[in-house]
Amino acid sequence: MIPCKKIPERMCVSCRQMKPKSELLRIVNTPNGVVVDLTGKLNGRGVYLCKRNECVARAVNNKKFEKVNGFSLSDVESQLEKLIEQ
Repeated sequence: MIPCKKIPERMCVSCRQMKPKSELLRIVNTPNGVVVDLTGKLNGRGVYLCKRNECVARAVNNKKFEKVNGFSLSDVESQLEKLIEQ
């Protein structure tokens, strides 16, 4: 019998749904600022968002997100929207 490979899952901070890590965008708060981590390996505090416009808009407009995570997504909002369109 062939063992099944475990697929890592993460939770979207906006809609709170568990999804495979490959289906989510990782945003990292680095010392140089907020960055969208396409490799998933950057150092720093990271959060995951679905690749949906609704989730990005909800996270950008939510003041609790900024307070809890210590950074705002307004700096990378345009970059996130471009990634979602692809």
